[in-house]
Amino acid sequence: MAFTKDDFKSKIEEIQSQSWYKNPIGFGIARVDRGQLNPEKVLQATYPVMNWEENYGSAAVFLNALKEAGVEVDTSKSELVATVSDVFLTSCIEVFRPYIPEAKGAEHKNVQVISQLASLPIDSGFTAEDYKVVFIFEDEAPQSAETVYLKLYALSTGKAKLRGLNLNGAFGQLENCAWVGNQPIELDWLRENEIALKLSGKYPSITKVDKFPQFLDHVIPADNTRILDTNKVRMGAQLAAGTTVMPGAAYINFNAGTEGAVMVEGRISSSAKVGKGSDVGGGASILGVLSGTDGVPVTIGDNTLLGANSCTGTSIADGCILDAGVTILPGTKITLSEKAVAALKEINPDKEIKELMRGMDFQGVNGVHFRQNSVTGQIIAMRSTREVKLNEDLH
Repeated sequence: MAFTKDDFKSKIEEIQSQSWYKNPIGFGIARVDRGQLNPEKVLQATYPVMNWEENYGSAAVFLNALKEAGVEVDTSKSELVATVSDVFLTSCIEVFRPYIPEAKGAEHKNVQVISQLASLPIDSGFTAEDYKVVFIFEDEAPQSAETVYLKLYALSTGKAKLRGLNLNGAFGQLENCAWVGNQPIELDWLRENEIALKLSGKYPSITKVDKFPQFLDHVIPADNTRILDTNKVRMGAQLAAGTTVMPGAAYINFNAGTEGAVMVEGRISSSAKVGKGSDVGGGASILGVLSGTDGVPVTIGDNTLLGANSCTGTSIADGCILDAGVTILPGTKITLSEKAVAALKEINPDKEIKELMRGMDFQGVNGVHFRQNSVTGQIIAMRSTREVKLNEDLH
Protein backbone atom coordinates (compact mmCIF):
# COMPACT_ATOMS: atom_id res chain seq x y z
CA MET A 1 0.00 0.00 0.00
CA ALA A 2 1.36 3.41 -1.04
CA PHE A 3 2.60 5.88 1.56
CA THR A 4 0.10 8.79 1.62
CA LYS A 5 0.18 12.42 2.79
CA ASP A 6 -1.81 11.40 5.87
CA ASP A 7 0.82 8.73 6.52
CA PHE A 8 3.46 11.44 6.19
CA LYS A 9 1.77 13.60 8.83
CA SER A 10 1.41 10.64 11.17
CA LYS A 11 5.07 9.75 10.67
CA ILE A 12 6.16 13.30 11.54
CA GLU A 13 4.04 13.30 14.68
CA GLU A 14 5.52 9.95 15.68
CA ILE A 15 9.11 11.18 15.20
CA GLN A 16 8.55 14.49 16.99
CA SER A 17 6.91 12.78 19.97
CA GLN A 18 10.04 10.75 20.73
CA SER A 19 12.21 11.78 23.67
CA TRP A 20 15.37 12.22 21.62
CA TYR A 21 13.78 14.62 19.13
CA LYS A 22 14.21 18.41 19.20
CA ASN A 23 13.21 20.98 16.59
CA PRO A 24 16.34 22.67 15.23
CA ILE A 25 16.78 26.41 14.87
CA GLY A 26 18.24 25.93 11.40
CA PHE A 27 19.09 23.03 9.12
CA GLY A 28 19.90 22.13 5.54
CA ILE A 29 21.91 19.92 3.22
CA ALA A 30 25.15 21.45 1.97
CA ARG A 31 27.55 20.61 -0.78
CA VAL A 32 31.02 21.18 0.62
CA ASP A 33 34.22 22.10 -1.20
CA ARG A 34 37.12 20.32 0.45
CA GLY A 35 40.82 21.02 0.43
CA GLN A 36 42.59 19.85 -2.73
CA LEU A 37 45.61 18.77 -0.65
CA ASN A 38 43.90 18.07 2.68
CA PRO A 39 40.32 16.80 2.15
CA GLU A 40 39.65 17.18 5.88
CA LYS A 41 39.52 20.94 5.39
CA VAL A 42 36.10 22.33 4.47
CA LEU A 43 36.73 25.37 2.28
CA GLN A 44 33.10 26.28 1.55
CA ALA A 45 29.57 25.00 2.21
CA THR A 46 26.80 25.73 -0.30
CA TYR A 47 23.16 25.33 0.76
CA PRO A 48 20.65 25.08 -2.09
CA VAL A 49 17.92 25.32 0.56
CA MET A 50 18.46 26.81 4.01
CA ASN A 51 15.75 26.35 6.64
CA TRP A 52 15.56 28.71 9.62
CA GLU A 53 12.84 28.30 12.25
CA GLU A 54 10.65 26.61 9.65
CA ASN A 55 9.89 23.33 7.85
CA TYR A 56 10.10 21.20 10.99
CA GLY A 57 8.48 18.27 9.15
CA SER A 58 11.49 18.05 6.85
CA ALA A 59 13.79 18.38 9.87
CA ALA A 60 12.08 15.38 11.47
CA VAL A 61 12.46 13.35 8.28
CA PHE A 62 16.16 14.18 8.03
CA LEU A 63 16.93 13.43 11.68
CA ASN A 64 15.03 10.15 11.64
CA ALA A 65 16.76 9.15 8.40
CA LEU A 66 20.13 9.76 10.04
CA LYS A 67 19.17 7.45 12.91
CA GLU A 68 18.07 4.78 10.44
CA ALA A 69 21.44 5.19 8.70
CA GLY A 70 23.20 4.41 11.97
CA VAL A 71 24.32 7.95 12.77
CA GLU A 72 24.41 8.96 16.43
CA VAL A 73 21.88 11.78 16.70
CA ASP A 74 22.41 13.82 19.87
CA THR A 75 20.02 16.76 19.90
CA SER A 76 21.28 17.91 23.31
CA LYS A 77 24.36 19.37 21.60
CA SER A 78 24.32 22.74 19.88
CA GLU A 79 24.89 21.35 16.39
CA LEU A 80 25.11 18.21 14.28
CA VAL A 81 26.99 17.68 11.02
CA ALA A 82 26.62 14.28 9.32
CA THR A 83 27.49 12.78 5.94
CA VAL A 84 24.66 12.15 3.49
CA SER A 85 24.57 8.41 2.76
CA ASP A 86 22.55 6.20 0.41
CA VAL A 87 20.62 4.81 3.40
CA PHE A 88 19.79 8.35 4.52
CA LEU A 89 18.56 9.30 1.04
CA THR A 90 16.49 6.12 0.64
CA SER A 91 14.81 6.71 4.01
CA CYS A 92 13.99 10.32 3.10
CA ILE A 93 12.64 9.34 -0.33
CA GLU A 94 10.25 6.80 1.18
CA VAL A 95 8.71 9.36 3.56
CA PHE A 96 8.69 12.21 1.04
CA ARG A 97 7.26 10.06 -1.78
CA PRO A 98 3.70 11.55 -1.70
CA TYR A 99 5.15 15.01 -2.34
CA ILE A 100 7.74 14.17 -5.02
CA PRO A 101 5.40 14.69 -8.04
CA GLU A 102 4.54 18.24 -6.94
CA ALA A 103 8.05 19.19 -5.74
CA LYS A 104 8.89 21.80 -8.35
CA GLY A 105 9.79 25.49 -8.40
CA ALA A 106 8.92 27.02 -5.03
CA GLU A 107 7.08 23.94 -3.75
CA HIS A 108 8.64 21.45 -1.31
CA LYS A 109 12.22 22.58 -1.77
CA ASN A 110 13.68 20.12 0.74
CA VAL A 111 12.03 17.29 -1.20
CA GLN A 112 13.64 18.63 -4.37
CA VAL A 113 17.09 18.54 -2.74
CA ILE A 114 16.66 14.93 -1.69
CA SER A 115 15.26 13.88 -5.08
CA GLN A 116 18.09 15.50 -7.01
CA LEU A 117 20.77 14.06 -4.72
CA ALA A 118 19.27 10.60 -5.09
CA SER A 119 19.32 10.93 -8.88
CA LEU A 120 22.90 12.18 -9.27
CA PRO A 121 24.69 10.06 -11.90
CA ILE A 122 27.42 7.77 -10.67
CA ASP A 123 29.99 9.59 -12.79
CA SER A 124 29.06 13.05 -11.46
CA GLY A 125 32.46 13.33 -9.79
CA PHE A 126 31.00 13.84 -6.31
CA THR A 127 31.26 11.44 -3.40
CA ALA A 128 29.16 11.06 -0.27
CA GLU A 129 31.71 13.13 1.66
CA ASP A 130 30.86 16.11 -0.55
CA TYR A 131 27.38 16.40 1.00
CA LYS A 132 26.53 17.11 4.63
CA VAL A 133 23.25 17.41 6.47
CA VAL A 134 23.63 20.12 9.09
CA PHE A 135 21.54 21.11 12.13
CA ILE A 136 21.78 23.93 14.67
CA PHE A 137 19.84 23.20 17.87
CA GLU A 138 21.15 26.04 20.05
CA ASP A 139 22.58 29.40 19.02
CA GLU A 140 26.00 28.87 20.51
CA ALA A 141 29.46 29.56 19.09
CA PRO A 142 29.73 27.52 15.85
CA GLN A 143 31.97 24.46 15.98
CA SER A 144 32.33 23.77 12.26
CA ALA A 145 32.63 25.53 8.92
CA GLU A 146 29.29 24.02 7.89
CA THR A 147 27.42 25.67 10.77
CA VAL A 148 29.22 28.98 10.22
CA TYR A 149 27.95 28.94 6.64
CA LEU A 150 24.44 28.01 7.79
CA LYS A 151 24.41 31.11 10.01
CA LEU A 152 25.84 33.28 7.24
CA TYR A 153 23.02 32.08 4.99
CA ALA A 154 20.48 32.90 7.70
CA LEU A 155 21.82 36.45 7.85
CA SER A 156 22.21 37.00 4.12
CA THR A 157 18.73 35.69 3.31
CA GLY A 158 17.23 37.89 6.03
CA LYS A 159 15.84 34.93 7.97
CA ALA A 160 17.88 35.95 11.02
CA LYS A 161 18.23 39.48 12.33
CA LEU A 162 21.52 41.35 11.98
CA ARG A 163 23.53 41.03 15.19
CA GLY A 164 21.05 38.36 16.27
CA LEU A 165 23.30 35.28 16.02
CA ASN A 166 26.24 33.99 18.03
CA LEU A 167 29.22 34.13 15.66
CA ASN A 168 31.93 33.92 18.32
CA GLY A 169 34.89 32.04 16.89
CA ALA A 170 33.36 31.85 13.41
CA PHE A 171 36.45 33.32 11.77
CA GLY A 172 38.58 30.55 13.24
CA GLN A 173 36.34 27.85 11.77
CA LEU A 174 36.91 29.05 8.20
CA GLU A 175 39.91 28.40 5.98
CA ASN A 176 41.79 31.21 4.24
CA CYS A 177 41.52 30.33 0.55
CA ALA A 178 42.41 31.61 -2.87
CA TRP A 179 39.19 32.18 -4.81
CA VAL A 180 38.73 31.76 -8.55
CA GLY A 181 35.22 33.07 -9.02
CA ASN A 182 33.13 31.08 -6.56
CA GLN A 183 35.61 28.20 -6.31
CA PRO A 184 37.99 28.08 -3.31
CA ILE A 185 41.51 26.71 -3.68
CA GLU A 186 43.66 25.55 -0.78
CA LEU A 187 46.70 27.80 -0.46
CA ASP A 188 48.98 24.89 0.44
CA TRP A 189 47.90 23.10 -2.76
CA LEU A 190 48.80 26.19 -4.79
CA ARG A 191 52.23 26.36 -3.16
CA GLU A 192 52.90 22.66 -3.78
CA ASN A 193 51.85 22.86 -7.43
CA GLU A 194 53.02 26.38 -8.29
CA ILE A 195 55.87 25.37 -10.61
CA ALA A 196 53.85 22.86 -12.64
CA LEU A 197 50.84 25.19 -12.89
CA LYS A 198 52.91 28.12 -14.10
CA LEU A 199 55.02 26.12 -16.56
CA SER A 200 51.89 24.59 -18.10
CA GLY A 201 50.06 27.92 -18.26
CA LYS A 202 47.37 26.62 -15.92
CA TYR A 203 48.01 28.88 -12.94
CA PRO A 204 44.56 30.22 -11.99
CA SER A 205 43.49 33.85 -12.20
CA ILE A 206 42.85 34.44 -8.50
CA THR A 207 40.24 37.07 -7.72
CA LYS A 208 40.89 37.30 -3.96
CA VAL A 209 42.30 35.55 -0.89
CA ASP A 210 39.82 35.48 2.00
CA LYS A 211 37.94 33.26 4.42
CA PHE A 212 34.57 34.48 3.15
CA PRO A 213 33.05 34.12 -0.31
CA GLN A 214 31.06 36.88 -1.97
CA PHE A 215 27.41 37.45 -1.15
CA LEU A 216 26.32 36.93 -4.76
CA ASP A 217 28.05 33.55 -4.94
CA HIS A 218 25.39 32.19 -2.58
CA VAL A 219 22.39 34.52 -2.45
CA ILE A 220 19.93 35.74 -5.08
CA PRO A 221 18.92 39.27 -4.02
CA ALA A 222 15.52 40.94 -4.39
CA ASP A 223 14.67 42.18 -7.88
CA ASN A 224 15.17 45.86 -7.00
CA THR A 225 18.49 45.33 -5.23
CA ARG A 226 21.63 46.30 -7.15
CA ILE A 227 25.25 45.33 -6.47
CA LEU A 228 27.49 46.92 -9.08
CA ASP A 229 30.71 45.23 -7.97
CA THR A 230 30.38 41.66 -6.69
CA ASN A 231 33.39 41.76 -4.36
CA LYS A 232 31.95 44.70 -2.41
CA VAL A 233 29.54 42.55 -0.39
CA ARG A 234 30.79 39.69 1.78
CA MET A 235 28.78 36.56 2.48
CA GLY A 236 26.92 37.07 5.76
CA ALA A 237 25.96 40.64 4.88
CA GLN A 238 22.26 41.44 4.77
CA LEU A 239 20.77 43.65 2.07
CA ALA A 240 17.15 44.74 2.32
CA ALA A 241 15.19 45.06 -0.91
CA GLY A 242 15.92 48.31 -2.74
CA THR A 243 19.52 48.61 -1.55
CA THR A 244 22.03 49.83 -4.13
CA VAL A 245 25.75 49.12 -3.62
CA MET A 246 27.90 51.24 -5.88
CA PRO A 247 31.46 50.41 -7.01
CA GLY A 248 34.51 52.22 -5.69
CA ALA A 249 34.68 52.74 -1.92
CA ALA A 250 31.46 50.83 -1.13
CA TYR A 251 31.76 47.74 1.06
CA ILE A 252 29.48 45.70 3.35
CA ASN A 253 31.00 43.22 5.80
CA PHE A 254 29.42 40.07 7.26
CA ASN A 255 26.81 40.55 10.02
CA ALA A 256 26.25 44.07 8.71
CA GLY A 257 23.89 45.64 6.23
CA THR A 258 20.71 47.54 5.53
CA GLU A 259 17.16 47.47 6.91
CA GLY A 260 15.45 49.04 3.93
CA ALA A 261 16.22 50.74 0.63
CA VAL A 262 19.64 52.38 1.12
CA MET A 263 22.24 53.96 -1.17
CA VAL A 264 25.67 52.57 -0.29
CA GLU A 265 28.75 54.33 -1.63
CA GLY A 266 30.81 53.94 1.56
CA ARG A 267 31.80 51.27 4.07
CA ILE A 268 29.45 49.43 6.40
CA SER A 269 31.77 47.52 8.72
CA SER A 270 31.00 44.40 10.74
CA SER A 271 27.92 44.61 13.01
CA ALA A 272 26.89 48.02 11.62
CA LYS A 273 23.41 48.45 10.18
CA VAL A 274 21.72 51.25 8.26
CA GLY A 275 18.04 52.17 8.37
CA LYS A 276 15.70 52.56 5.41
CA GLY A 277 15.94 55.60 3.20
CA SER A 278 19.48 56.46 4.29
CA ASP A 279 22.45 57.37 2.12
CA VAL A 280 26.02 56.28 2.92
CA GLY A 281 27.94 58.78 0.78
CA GLY A 282 31.04 58.14 -1.29
CA GLY A 283 33.94 57.03 0.91
CA ALA A 284 31.93 57.41 4.14
CA SER A 285 32.88 54.93 6.88
CA ILE A 286 30.70 53.34 9.53
CA LEU A 287 33.17 51.81 11.94
CA GLY A 288 32.91 48.20 13.10
CA VAL A 289 33.09 46.85 16.63
CA LEU A 290 36.88 46.39 16.37
CA SER A 291 37.67 49.78 14.88
CA GLY A 292 36.89 52.69 17.16
CA THR A 293 33.39 52.10 18.51
CA ASP A 294 34.39 51.00 22.02
CA GLY A 295 32.98 47.60 21.05
CA VAL A 296 29.44 48.97 20.65
CA PRO A 297 27.78 48.17 17.28
CA VAL A 298 26.82 51.25 15.28
CA THR A 299 23.29 51.80 14.04
CA ILE A 300 22.40 54.46 11.48
CA GLY A 301 18.75 55.50 11.61
CA ASP A 302 16.20 56.01 8.87
CA ASN A 303 16.52 58.80 6.27
CA THR A 304 19.98 59.82 7.43
CA LEU A 305 22.80 61.08 5.23
CA LEU A 306 26.47 60.33 5.82
CA GLY A 307 28.31 62.80 3.61
CA ALA A 308 31.25 61.87 1.39
CA ASN A 309 34.34 60.78 3.35
CA SER A 310 32.60 61.26 6.69
CA CYS A 311 33.15 58.77 9.50
CA THR A 312 31.12 57.66 12.50
CA GLY A 313 32.02 55.34 15.33
CA THR A 314 28.77 55.92 17.21
CA SER A 315 25.11 55.48 16.41
CA ILE A 316 23.24 58.26 14.61
CA ALA A 317 19.45 58.49 14.77
CA ASP A 318 16.71 59.24 12.23
CA GLY A 319 16.69 62.22 9.91
CA CYS A 320 20.27 63.25 10.61
CA ILE A 321 23.04 64.62 8.41
CA LEU A 322 26.78 64.14 8.89
CA ASP A 323 28.58 66.62 6.66
CA ALA A 324 31.26 65.54 4.22
CA GLY A 325 34.59 64.88 5.88
CA VAL A 326 33.26 65.12 9.45
CA THR A 327 34.23 62.42 11.98
CA ILE A 328 32.08 61.61 15.01
CA LEU A 329 33.53 59.15 17.53
CA PRO A 330 31.98 58.20 20.90
CA GLY A 331 34.15 60.73 22.76
CA THR A 332 34.11 63.54 20.18
CA LYS A 333 33.24 66.89 21.82
CA ILE A 334 30.38 68.61 20.01
CA THR A 335 29.07 72.12 20.74
CA LEU A 336 25.53 73.44 20.27
CA SER A 337 24.17 76.95 20.36
CA GLU A 338 21.24 77.85 22.62
CA LYS A 339 19.04 77.98 19.53
CA ALA A 340 20.19 74.49 18.46
CA VAL A 341 19.53 73.08 21.95
CA ALA A 342 16.00 74.47 21.95
CA ALA A 343 15.26 73.25 18.43
CA LEU A 344 16.50 69.71 19.13
CA LYS A 345 14.68 69.52 22.47
CA GLU A 346 11.45 70.37 20.66
CA ILE A 347 11.62 67.21 18.53
CA ASN A 348 13.40 65.07 21.15
CA PRO A 349 11.53 65.91 24.37
CA ASP A 350 12.70 62.79 26.17
CA LYS A 351 16.40 63.38 25.47
CA GLU A 352 18.92 65.49 27.40
CA ILE A 353 20.29 68.12 25.03
CA LYS A 354 23.11 70.42 26.26
CA GLU A 355 25.46 72.99 24.80
CA LEU A 356 28.40 70.55 25.06
CA MET A 357 27.91 66.88 24.30
CA ARG A 358 29.94 63.86 23.22
CA GLY A 359 29.29 61.79 20.13
CA MET A 360 27.82 58.92 22.17
CA ASP A 361 25.32 61.31 23.79
CA PHE A 362 23.48 61.71 20.49
CA GLN A 363 22.24 58.12 20.34
CA GLY A 364 18.51 58.29 19.75
CA VAL A 365 18.55 62.03 19.11
CA ASN A 366 16.73 62.62 15.82
CA GLY A 367 17.07 65.45 13.32
CA VAL A 368 20.69 66.46 14.03
CA HIS A 369 22.96 68.11 11.47
CA PHE A 370 26.64 67.58 12.38
CA ARG A 371 29.02 70.12 10.87
CA GLN A 372 32.56 71.40 11.37
CA ASN A 373 33.38 75.07 11.94
CA SER A 374 35.71 75.89 9.05
CA VAL A 375 37.58 78.49 11.13
CA THR A 376 38.02 76.78 14.51
CA GLY A 377 37.72 73.13 13.44
CA GLN A 378 35.17 72.53 16.22
CA ILE A 379 32.44 69.96 15.54
CA ILE A 380 29.03 71.56 15.96
CA ALA A 381 25.46 70.27 15.91
CA MET A 382 22.21 71.95 14.98
CA ARG A 383 18.66 71.10 13.98
CA SER A 384 18.62 69.58 10.48
CA THR A 385 16.40 71.49 8.07
CA ARG A 386 16.94 69.21 5.08
CA GLU A 387 14.90 66.11 4.28
CA VAL A 388 16.97 63.10 3.27
CA LYS A 389 15.11 61.31 0.51
CA LEU A 390 16.35 58.68 -1.93
CA ASN A 391 15.50 58.73 -5.63
CA GLU A 392 12.56 56.33 -5.91
CA ASP A 393 13.45 55.51 -9.50
CA LEU A 394 16.79 54.09 -8.34
CA HIS A 395 15.53 52.15 -5.32
